[in-house]
Amino acid sequence: MRARAVMVCGTTSGAGKSFLATALARWYSRQGLRVAPFKAQNMSNNARVVAGGEMGSAQYFQALAARCVPDVRMNPILLKPESETRSQVILLGQRRDELSAMQWRARAEHLWPTVHGCLEELLAENDALIIEGAGSPAEINLQATDLVNMRVAEAAAAATLIVCDIDRGGAFAHLFGTHQLLSLKHRALIHGFVLNKFRGDRDLLAPGPEMLKALTGVPTLAVLPMWREHGLPEEDGVFDAGPAFGSGLSVAVLAYPHISNLDEFAPLRQVPGLSLCWAREPRSIAAADLLVLPGSKNVAADLAWLRQRGLDAAVMAHVSADKPTLAICGGLQMLGSEVQDPLGVEGAARGLGLLPYSTEFQPAKRYRHGRHSLAPLSGFWAALSGIGFDAYEIRHGETRAEPHPSARSLRAVADDHCGWQYGQTLALYLHGMLESPAVMRALFGANTPTLDDTLNGLADFIDRHFEEGVLMSLLA
Repeated sequence: MRARAVMVCGTTSGAGKSFLATALARWYSRQGLRVAPFKAQNMSNNARVVAGGEMGSAQYFQALAARCVPDVRMNPILLKPESETRSQVILLGQRRDELSAMQWRARAEHLWPTVHGCLEELLAENDALIIEGAGSPAEINLQATDLVNMRVAEAAAAATLIVCDIDRGGAFAHLFGTHQLLSLKHRALIHGFVLNKFRGDRDLLAPGPEMLKALTGVPTLAVLPMWREHGLPEEDGVFDAGPAFGSGLSVAVLAYPHISNLDEFAPLRQVPGLSLCWAREPRSIAAADLLVLPGSKNVAADLAWLRQRGLDAAVMAHVSADKPTLAICGGLQMLGSEVQDPLGVEGAARGLGLLPYSTEFQPAKRYRHGRHSLAPLSGFWAALSGIGFDAYEIRHGETRAEPHPSARSLRAVADDHCGWQYGQTLALYLHGMLESPAVMRALFGANTPTLDDTLNGLADFIDRHFEEGVLMSLLA
């Protein structure tokens, strides 16, 4: 039998599509159904390693919410921005440079058979498919080459919800305008509106939902309150709306323009008393106890950005003072003497020269996921010695120690040239360490919610705010 599909579209990016789709995946899974997620095309530098290569982090978490094995078919196309006008194309988990070079509209038609094939396979294998759109389905300049919104909804005969961020203002206009810009056949697929991130007195919404239904024939099925502490990693950007500054450890994460895999730092928001900021100014680094250099999709460009803003000197001062520093993947590469790129994979650059190693980009991209533990560590990082955690690698870079006197202080702490400790600096190619409750407990003395706790919390949340029977009726 073919699965029934529920699709979540939004009036804008950031309206809450990923959040709602993830919650729905866990909710339907708890009803005993075989559930899978699907997003035809995702644009994000947040990715996870699965069998076959990489997929967008949002669909990875949605698969875990659905209690199924993450699969590249669930996100067949991943666009990873490398500049304002260029993205790396990942098709079914693998980098495809010839597709990156294609003109946008020609590429869309070329890719539709892959999207449709993956969609049909997942519909055949499951009871329910939770589909996420991208941006807005009413972007009329893109409708002729749509790969991810109403063309998918039509192919799956999906009961479609449109979610709106009411906290931004103009919610009813957003919903009405989105509905009106859709074709009649696509309007017929819209089963309900969802108002997300609501604050204040709900009684003040009346008669808005009733008037909107009179205009469109579409009911408002739920009003979801503002909930910043849900624990799900952000999909589209850094989560500046974090906890209040606490009296405990202060952590600064460098927020360079091409930051990647930032979702792995979401657990830091759950540590009581910890203050977390996204550093874009030298004073933020100067005030931090722990500095984090995250991954980067364009190391050369982000190093240039650091230097333009004077952040390079602030990073050097922090590391030279032997204050705790965590550098992951692209951040690791930045701390070395140079990044070499003889084959033009991403771009060469002069590093910060703080650690005695250098990196060379290789044409083949390395994807690996597994269980890891670090060799005995010292100082701030000593508590992690021997602790096991799951981690993943997505990289072109190969890093090697240099023949320099200071290299004697560089200690390998992970297998296969994946990590080093140098004083109080821990540099790893391993993403995801902070998502381990054992690691968080060892470093910060705090028990943070598990991912399963978070996913169940999302399902409980929508269960409270959708009327009884509404969610199952979408599958009818």
